[in-house]
Amino acid sequence: MRTVILFAIVILMSTVVAETAAAQNLPAPQAVTDPKHIASKPNAQVEPRSLTIEKLYMTRQVGRPTWSPDGKSIAFISNMSGRNNLWLVPAEGGWPTQLTVSDQRQTSPAWSPDGKWIAYQSDYDGDEQWDIFLVSPKTGKSVNLTNTREIAEMSPTWSPDGRYLAYEVKPKTSAAFEIDIYDTLMREVKHLTTNTPQDKRNINPIWSKDGKHIVYSQEQAKGTDSNIFVADIVTGTNTLLTLHEGEQQYFANDLSFDGKHILLTSNAANGYDNVGSLDIANKKISWLTKDKWEIRGHEFSPDGKHITFSANVDGNEDIYLHDLATGKSTALPIPKGVNEPAGGHSAFTHDGSRLLYFHNGPTAPGDLWVYTLATGKSHQVTHSLIAGVRSEDMVEPYLVHYPSRDGKWTISAFLYVPYNMARNGQNAAIVYIHGGPTAQSMNSFNRFVQYAANQGYMVLAPNYRGSTGYGKEFQQANLFDMGGGDLQDVLAGVDWIKQTGHLDPKKIAVMGGSYGGYLSMMSVTKAPEVWAAGVPIVPFVNWFTEIENEDPVLQQSDLATMGDVVKNKALYEDRSPINFIDQIKAPLLLLAGGHDPRCPKSETQQVVDAIKKRGGTVEYKIYDNEGHGFARVENQIDAYKRVADFLLAHVQPADCSCSLTE
Repeated sequence: MRTVILFAIVILMSTVVAETAAAQNLPAPQAVTDPKHIASKPNAQVEPRSLTIEKLYMTRQVGRPTWSPDGKSIAFISNMSGRNNLWLVPAEGGWPTQLTVSDQRQTSPAWSPDGKWIAYQSDYDGDEQWDIFLVSPKTGKSVNLTNTREIAEMSPTWSPDGRYLAYEVKPKTSAAFEIDIYDTLMREVKHLTTNTPQDKRNINPIWSKDGKHIVYSQEQAKGTDSNIFVADIVTGTNTLLTLHEGEQQYFANDLSFDGKHILLTSNAANGYDNVGSLDIANKKISWLTKDKWEIRGHEFSPDGKHITFSANVDGNEDIYLHDLATGKSTALPIPKGVNEPAGGHSAFTHDGSRLLYFHNGPTAPGDLWVYTLATGKSHQVTHSLIAGVRSEDMVEPYLVHYPSRDGKWTISAFLYVPYNMARNGQNAAIVYIHGGPTAQSMNSFNRFVQYAANQGYMVLAPNYRGSTGYGKEFQQANLFDMGGGDLQDVLAGVDWIKQTGHLDPKKIAVMGGSYGGYLSMMSVTKAPEVWAAGVPIVPFVNWFTEIENEDPVLQQSDLATMGDVVKNKALYEDRSPINFIDQIKAPLLLLAGGHDPRCPKSETQQVVDAIKKRGGTVEYKIYDNEGHGFARVENQIDAYKRVADFLLAHVQPADCSCSLTE
């Protein structure tokens, strides 16, 4: 989804690091997987081709939640109505009720401390020009608080007394993010930060419990450096807390009740994201973890005795409760998959007795669960699967590892093998490339991947160099090399899956969204002989026009990660697939959003025009009321039915009514 990769500066070192955590408590990375050991699982009960696009995309999507102050209700985002609107559900579970009714998508709900309002953000047909709204949880009455079409306001968060809202602000023509404070009583706006350089953005305002300070993080365009600041709301003074030398990332997660410590996530300890406690007075960090995986801080418990963090180990994520007195971390006994604390200002209820979290898995869509600390048990609050969609028809992927072509890295990937697939060299496959590139394919629910596996396609989802989750060095390995080494990592995955013995090498397709759409275009232009079909979704294809037309934030990011357009012109030309359209052999299907500010529809149109001019095979669809990705359920169904029909026409899977024997 073309995550905004942000930002790099070098400053002098003053942060003192206190090493208190033991290293490598989590499992070590696995060795390369022997492709011959990959086998399809027999399952006499599976119903091949029973998972239709319509069924899968009618499964509910559950977005960000927020606790009510009394802990009795949860507000959350869901597309149950076909749109991403706000819903309410009792914390013990039950029938949810729709709170907002809007044709536009909404996100980031935040319940006011007095319980009277829920703040949220909403944009217009996916244009990301967000406004902040308030809605009454009792009456459903909503009001546009900011009402600025040329300025985006995001991520509202309430002051402890409920009078003020802090949020991020970005004018449409700017790349810099500022933080503003809105006085709901006087209806006045105060600027907490101003004149931030265009290559920086201030994000995630966190209030102190006395309401006198706000802690925030400041990222830079290259995505390799960030800092933490504390601002005095009365004086407007902003103090840097993480002065350091070289490129390191520091992100504030929460502020302790006494306002003396910041829970943070940083790669400063060992090059991997870990969790630390920053003493504001002396600017020293005490490391709470020091593992070689991606560890993210979340929040302090209300009594200040514990913190929560999540550990992403090779695409599977668990939640931990860390005792600050003993230094002991305990994994919560919750379902395995991709789990993370959720709940707006805090995942904890005010009394600290319960914790709200997301649970997601390959055969289970994301749902909200509540964990009760006293009993150690969880209960499910939302239920996303609908009748007719059976978890038992879905595939649990293999976690596999294969060598990069240049021998520098071991690449991690999830491999979905359909049930009852014969090892006969006749089957089809899809290489599914994630966006970002600073993102990661996780062991989570993917509607289209499960559809494809149920149809009989093997699916490989690689985490190429540049992906998150594997440390600083790996994440930065594609800087100034976009479409280079990362593309080779994708192609190495094709080399590897061919060795499983299941596939016809002439029946392999590539698809992906955003940066994954870009790499799909690079794949069909730079390695045309590999692919039987390509499906780039919301891609960019021409670095020059992309930088000219994209949102200024992405523009700053691209310049920081690819270098000067003039000095590096040859690189930009070589990595623009639009320049190699004549190499394409595979038929293509492209999908785009008419209001996409990240990868404008003109990028897709360039490809379509060029292929048609040379008489090639191309299909496309632009959804005029969508942005970067498709939010409306009817558009999701239409888009992925097109993808399904296109792939079935050009890359026919083997008959997977399949016998149970190989």
